[in-house]
Amino acid sequence: MNTNDAASKLEALGNPTRLSLYRLLVKAGHAGLPVGVCQQRLQLAQSTLSFHLKALIQSGLVTQERQSRTLICRANFEMMTALVGFLVDECCADERCQAQTPGAA
Repeated sequence: MNTNDAASKLEALGNPTRLSLYRLLVKAGHAGLPVGVCQQRLQLAQSTLSFHLKALIQSGLVTQERQSRTLICRANFEMMTALVGFLVDECCADERCQAQTPGAA
């Protein structure tokens, strides 16, 4: 993942409604949730939910699958892992490796 990819995914999560929706889907696990259940749990109008789902789907963070007449939404856990990995890959890389002792200069 590069900086532009990460930025677009973080931008999609930068809205409180989309972040709540994404967290709901992450909590649901690999089984996902039907659109109607998402709508009910978040108490959103259908058009509002559709708008926010579209942004998450376009970013690659969420997938949808039709099962008969039901749309199942799922968090894309591979993409989530890649995004989190991008954020922490170089964590503390510029710090000195030796432990700091109090009072040491």
